[in-house]
Amino acid sequence: MKNTNKQILGWCFYDFANSSFTTIVVTFIYSAFFTDYIVGDSALGQVYWGNAVTLCAIIIAFLSPIMGAIADQGGYRKTFLLYWTLICIVFTFLLYFPLKGDIFLALFIFIIANVAFEMGCVFCNSYVPTLTNNTNAGKISGFGYSFGYLGGLLALFLGLVTIALPETPMFGISKDFGQNYRSMNLLVAIWFLVFSIPTFLWLEKDTKKNKINTDLIKNSFNQIKNTFSDIRKYKNTVRFLIARLFYNDALITIFSFGGIIANGVYGFGLEKMLTFGIILGIAAGVGSFIMGYIDDYIGPKKMIQISNFLLLIATIIVVFVNSETFFWIAGVLVGFASGPNQSSSRSLMSKLCPKGKENEFFGFFAFSGKITAFLGPFLLAQVTMLSLKYFDLSSVQAQRYGVSVVLMLLIVGSINLYFVKED
Repeated sequence: MKNTNKQILGWCFYDFANSSFTTIVVTFIYSAFFTDYIVGDSALGQVYWGNAVTLCAIIIAFLSPIMGAIADQGGYRKTFLLYWTLICIVFTFLLYFPLKGDIFLALFIFIIANVAFEMGCVFCNSYVPTLTNNTNAGKISGFGYSFGYLGGLLALFLGLVTIALPETPMFGISKDFGQNYRSMNLLVAIWFLVFSIPTFLWLEKDTKKNKINTDLIKNSFNQIKNTFSDIRKYKNTVRFLIARLFYNDALITIFSFGGIIANGVYGFGLEKMLTFGIILGIAAGVGSFIMGYIDDYIGPKKMIQISNFLLLIATIIVVFVNSETFFWIAGVLVGFASGPNQSSSRSLMSKLCPKGKENEFFGFFAFSGKITAFLGPFLLAQVTMLSLKYFDLSSVQAQRYGVSVVLMLLIVGSINLYFVKED
């Protein structure tokens, strides 16, 4: 295997490993377990969860460009990727322990795990410009996401056959005190640890230029300051980052509350939730793989707009159509569209990224995805709370109406993306 191909495969393995976290912890299993079991009220739990995701977004928004600049200045990209990965794994493991009523302990652990996960993504994404070129960025980025969705899919399937389906779960796991749900976090931690090993074995070593000290940190802040002062040179890149700021926030909101809606509105249990996640994972993997090829022909911008349209249709179904069958259809649409949305955004950023500023600009890529990422979860939480408190709606109605904020974010993001030039 050629060295570059080996590095690409190692890079793809990171998506394969970490997708278990987003799939099981953020989207389908733990979020629903938190609202339904730990809080004991799905609508109120949705408010708590929304506020936690909001806080995560604020932390990541300020941390990501700083860490990216330090990595650029010091040559610590792979090192930082390793550290954040280990933090995420440890705190995912700790999510096993909070029990019914341990609301703030569970949220504290989740926030650290989620911040560490997102920071790992910053440094993983920064490898795209060094592993690709203008002719294959879409394809390779799509490979990464399709490989990632495959990882999430297999992790869900493993949880289904070992924990959810058997009358008595394997490995001595009990269904008492939600242990079957809580054990899914242990699965994620082990999965992430094992399958990220190829990443750290095969990606090229850091070329450390400077030790981390006060001078390096000062230079890193100066680099960020210079980037902001020179931002006029990269107007088109900034325009794209502003557009992504909104449509990515919509996607984050969908991922953060999909499992909560499935459980709270349609009563999905562990088995059904895992099945739902598997079907979405298949749709996402197929979408990433196929659309990754099409991306290189029609361009990432058009691919993002197509995926935004599909996400818009799916959201309209969830908000206005009270049908479990249509909810499954909406889920498949979200799965199929979310992969291309993320992979094409990553490939478009790699094309717009100035050479030599990859880590820093992918730090800002994460920054743009998080600086208002609190907006979607925050608005959803507030709309849900207002629906319960002032409009006297049922818990089910309040949860569905809360999702309506996603429509606004998708529309605003798509309009801004229209004015971005690809070259």
